[in-house]
Amino acid sequence: MKVCTDACVFGASVVLPVGNIRVLDIGSGTGLLSLMLAQRYPQAQIIGVEIDPVAASQAQENVKNSPFASRIEIVSTAIQDFRPDYFFDVIVTNPPFFQSDLRSPDSAINGAHHAQSLSFSDLLMAIKRLLKPGGNWQILLPEKESKLLYNNALEIDWALTEKLTLRHTAAHAPGCIISTFVSNAGPDFAVKASELCFYEPDGKTYTVAFRKLLQEFYLIF
Repeated sequence: MKVCTDACVFGASVVLPVGNIRVLDIGSGTGLLSLMLAQRYPQAQIIGVEIDPVAASQAQENVKNSPFASRIEIVSTAIQDFRPDYFFDVIVTNPPFFQSDLRSPDSAINGAHHAQSLSFSDLLMAIKRLLKPGGNWQILLPEKESKLLYNNALEIDWALTEKLTLRHTAAHAPGCIISTFVSNAGPDFAVKASELCFYEPDGKTYTVAFRKLLQEFYLIF
């Protein structure tokens, strides 16, 4: 299973309530995020929804070959068509991105990196429909796309409560942003903002914070 550093950091950073909860992974790809959360939270029941049948099939195979097969289900469908008869305590998503960039001529790349099949509007509507009252949703996006989503979310009364900015090194511009949203945050809430640098200034040595976060998943640590 091919993975990227940002996605691994997301999987290691997501915070879930303790106990028997339902988690929805929108755009689950080949299952990385679902598998990481299942490893970290032994009581969580996780459903991954993936529109691409090839990726969904690979995710199902990855789940089957993992120790967490009894707690993860991969559903191959568009999130717009996903209609369970229950709500989720937490929704996580690393959705298609680069909404405002030029599309690739390769349709598979388009599906993975562009939001032609899942606009921010569609995503927010799905979250509102599927999230339990009082729940939260957490999302990984490139910085530019994160700002666009933030503006869209504010318009329908979601409140940003946490923001983790990811950087290659402290000298680099922000790469991706991990954001947590809730509804009914109250008038006195404050956004908890933090940063994580992957490397020391030499660009080669992992930071202590990065190593600590990923040590459960990276064999080199």
